Amino acid sequence: MPATITRVPVDTERKYPGIGGKPPVHHRPTGGGGDGENWDKRPQGRRGPRELLGRYRLGLFFALVGDVMFFAALVLAFYVQQHAGRIHAGDTYLLDSKPFSLPPILWINTALLLLSSVTMERTRRHLFREMDVMEEWLGLGKPVVRRAAPWLIATAALGGLFLAGQWIAWSQLNTEGVFYASNPSSHFFYMITATHALHLLLGVLALAAAGLTLFLAKRIEVRQIAVDCAAWYWHVMGILWVFLFGLLIFGQ
Repeated sequence: MPATITRVPVDTERKYPGIGGKPPVHHRPTGGGGDGENWDKRPQGRRGPRELLGRYRLGLFFALVGDVMFFAALVLAFYVQQHAGRIHAGDTYLLDSKPFSLPPILWINTALLLLSSVTMERTRRHLFREMDVMEEWLGLGKPVVRRAAPWLIATAALGGLFLAGQWIAWSQLNTEGVFYASNPSSHFFYMITATHALHLLLGVLALAAAGLTLFLAKRIEVRQIAVDCAAWYWHVMGILWVFLFGLLIFGQ
């Protein structure tokens, strides 16, 4: 007797071409967790949230590398100028730079900036906290915004206090007769601190933009990108200031 072959439903399903020549098994769930995890199945030209965040981070990284190189050039010029001088009578070599006392408020400014880096990191972590994100996906409001916004506002406030403290430091030096053109040391002090303050002002504007995105953007991945990029920029500015402040203390 001829052998009887019994086809299981899945085999029969795969033989049936379905609509458009693709078997119905093509439409079955893959278990990959959606197009955010299954990059090969995403629509053409569309990037997933993780890939998009990575691209923004990479762009920020290259921009910050350019900033760091600029400050490195300033530091190199600072050290060269610190050892520049002239030969005085009696073959005595006199340095052009004259050290001066740094305003004590710079220590307070440094503490404020370090504290703002902590509050900024709390903001960033709330944007990626799994429970908060899951609640928003389930339609339970916007817990991410509710928990992250106060920390973001605190960061911007601390940044504003830092900039105000830098202005006070400059005013105190002017009162003591230490001006931009007084000597090479004061020249580089004003140049370094003002350049960093300008970069930090851009950081405050980035925080404001991140805050607007936090409240106005509907997609959580857009809010994550805005806050994440602002956070990494802010952290780099904080680390850079600590380095520059140490240079001003020990480099004179």
